[in-house]
Amino acid sequence: MIRKIRILLIAEAANPEAVSVPLVGWSFARALQEHPDLSVHIVTQIRNREAFLRAGLVEGQDFTAINSEAVARPLWKLASVLRMGKGKGWTMVQAIASLSYRYFEHLVWKRFGKELKNGGYDVVHRVTPLSPTVPSSIATKCKANGIPFVVGPLNGGVPWPKGFDSERRREREWLSYLRDLYKLQPGRWATLKSASAILVGSRHTQSEIPAGYQCKTIYMPENGIDPTRFNLKSDPPAHSPLRICFVGRLVPYKGADMLIAAASDMLINRKAVIEIIGDGPMSDALRKQVADLGVQDQVIFHGWKEHHDVQKILSKCHLLGFPSIREFGGGVVLEAMALGVPPLVVDYAGPGELVATGRGFKVPISTREPLIAAVRQELELLSDQWRVLRETGEQARVYVQEKMTWTSKAQQMCHVYGWILGSEAKKPELF
Repeated sequence: MIRKIRILLIAEAANPEAVSVPLVGWSFARALQEHPDLSVHIVTQIRNREAFLRAGLVEGQDFTAINSEAVARPLWKLASVLRMGKGKGWTMVQAIASLSYRYFEHLVWKRFGKELKNGGYDVVHRVTPLSPTVPSSIATKCKANGIPFVVGPLNGGVPWPKGFDSERRREREWLSYLRDLYKLQPGRWATLKSASAILVGSRHTQSEIPAGYQCKTIYMPENGIDPTRFNLKSDPPAHSPLRICFVGRLVPYKGADMLIAAASDMLINRKAVIEIIGDGPMSDALRKQVADLGVQDQVIFHGWKEHHDVQKILSKCHLLGFPSIREFGGGVVLEAMALGVPPLVVDYAGPGELVATGRGFKVPISTREPLIAAVRQELELLSDQWRVLRETGEQARVYVQEKMTWTSKAQQMCHVYGWILGSEAKKPELF
């Protein structure tokens, strides 16, 4: 019998009851834990403990919760003040969180260092934080003790595109102008040097890895799909109006206002309907935009919905309209594809990488008005192309089933672990 690979999986942010990064951390960790060839122990932050227990995990056996609140709590309060508004200043939040994470890793090593030195685990894998700006002190300690260390998938820091400085200011992203200073951190170079494998969630993040470390860099989009959460299949009517769904926070860079502007003529002529799932600081402005156009009957504001309601609404639409101008991962794009709903996205960063020819539609990144014009043209071209929409959605759905489920990603990681442990000779090319 072949012994399972023993993984100590660091997922500081991991929570089955959350969204965004914590849900990614949880989903990836659990998929790895359920793989028959792996023995995985998850290390997470104490705030996730109760959710882990409610999900049926056994503390001490399946996971360990590290209490770093003595540092994390006051720093989180500081970040809440400095971000200057709920849901804003994400770069500031990440910078402050990186400080508390250093203390978290200190406690992780204090708890597991002796066990690691004694050969208790074959690999240490840090899944979250996803940000490439957060170094790892454990990486150097692992290397010093002959323990392979994997970091990632790392993702983030996509530059703001030209022509959207007003959106940048409205998002309170003042610190993003200085973000590249993270590359000067000594801890960053030590982490890259010590890692046995560096997973990157986007081609942009890959481009920021120095040339000398590209030999151990592996591209793997950060998001995945749980088929039990997104298990419907798209079945919209093959006739007008074109039903378009937008899913996401109603904030400037997500582009809901640009989608409405692009579809305005079709909305006025009742050739399109937009279903908006989400909420945020732009909600009132979007409702006014719709009222000024006189298309209140053609734009439906659902607010936030549970995932089972999201997929019910989304699966009845012909298209996901998602003209976000700065998206790291694009989880909602994958969710639409999993249902067989083809996405229309901006060809920039995460969504642009997920949506290849044949499984969605893309418009080039540009300044605001040309981008709106490009989305308008694409919507008009697709307005009665029911067969194209259906076939594109089906190709997207098949791709997600084959490559982007969490189970698939766990299998992909087995190849990575095999490579760094020497059982596979060639660095895996996963995508």
